[in-house]
Amino acid sequence: MRRAWPIALALALAGCALGPDYKPPAPPAGATAPLVSVTPALETAAEPPDAWWRLYEDPLLDRLVTEAFAANRDLAAAEANLGVSRAALEAARDGRYPRTGVNLGAKYGRDGVTDEILELTGRKPETIWLFDGILDMSYELDLFGRVRRSIEASGADAEAAIASRDAVRITVAAETTRAYLQMCALGEQLAVARRSAEVVGRQAEIAGQRLKLGAGTDFDVERAEQLAAQARAAIPPLEGQRRSALFQLTALLGRTPSQAVTEAEGCAAPPQLKVPLPAGDGASLLKRRPDVRLADRRLAAATARIGVATADLYPRITLTGLYGGAAPSLEDLTRNAGLIWGVGPEINWTFPNMAGPRARVAAAQATAAASLATFDNTVLQALRETEQALATYGAELDHRKALGEALERARRAAGMAHGQFAAGSATTLDTLTSDQTLITAEAQVAASDAALAQDQVAVFKALGGGWR
Repeated sequence: MRRAWPIALALALAGCALGPDYKPPAPPAGATAPLVSVTPALETAAEPPDAWWRLYEDPLLDRLVTEAFAANRDLAAAEANLGVSRAALEAARDGRYPRTGVNLGAKYGRDGVTDEILELTGRKPETIWLFDGILDMSYELDLFGRVRRSIEASGADAEAAIASRDAVRITVAAETTRAYLQMCALGEQLAVARRSAEVVGRQAEIAGQRLKLGAGTDFDVERAEQLAAQARAAIPPLEGQRRSALFQLTALLGRTPSQAVTEAEGCAAPPQLKVPLPAGDGASLLKRRPDVRLADRRLAAATARIGVATADLYPRITLTGLYGGAAPSLEDLTRNAGLIWGVGPEINWTFPNMAGPRARVAAAQATAAASLATFDNTVLQALRETEQALATYGAELDHRKALGEALERARRAAGMAHGQFAAGSATTLDTLTSDQTLITAEAQVAASDAALAQDQVAVFKALGGGWR
């Protein structure tokens, strides 16, 4: 055995690893260029921070995301899957070392071989104790790299599981932030709706008082009451949506509805970014997105498994050895008469029928080709999602700016109408019309603020931050 192991080690080190060596695929042309939809006045090419939600400078949001990372069940499942992959990698690494086993036993009874020997020597069979203790070892000479490629594939699988875990972290951070910002935006919309209902309610009261004094008409009262009813009708749907967002946020934190985050209900307007949105470029995007890394690691694993399948076309050589003894008494186990040992090679080879191994090689090559196509598609999808998110965000910013200008004009027009009405140069219809226009403008601005908050989250999610 002492002479055999150095020879086995030399053979193993001299062996080659069959199959292609993995080389990272080149991304499609133009994938690493600056992002097309970045507007210098709105976004910068600076690298976005990993904890991007802290750009809002909202302590409650920061605490909620931290709690979601610790308590979210999807993230816990991803961590468990990572543990499975790491265990599989350790099992694959075990193939680099000799496998050993010990068999110890004691039996009382009749042994067929012993009885035959006794009969040949003219003696009667006996009921005896039979003791045995065997140490056996085996070591696969990895001449064709089957073990090495298996370890390489398992290592890539473990890294793919890390990327999957990181992708879940991105989703948890984005969805937690999205739910919180939605609650804040709905708080703003509710405040606008309640303020509008209060304003038009007062106008309806004034119209009723004027009718009693003989200065108004039933038509004026009906129009004012109609506007007040419309304003009140906008409140319940917003309240329902806010409760729904609250329960969404609660679930992301791993809580039950009875443990809802009531402190989030105090947010009355979505927090604003204090700096232009950092977007980076295409090259940093592809390094940052876990789905791109996941596709790369799956391609690496598929490439390594081509080598595993190719190695099965050749003989698998294993050195085996055993040492021990078998005797009718414990004392005889250590004597020369009771000792048994052996060492030698063992060859396993599917030959001459190679159809099965060749089919497995073809299947592994096809899997690698599919993984390469998936990688290219993942890169294109990452760029598409980012460009679409940036384009939508930029368009909504322009929309919000125009709505802000319209709101200022509606406020000035409403002030003028009420002033002229007090002076007797405007009718009740003029004031009601201007109030309705102002209510609509305020509601549109609040809705745009809500859309902007969601668009910002979509951009940050597409940029792939939140997992380092």
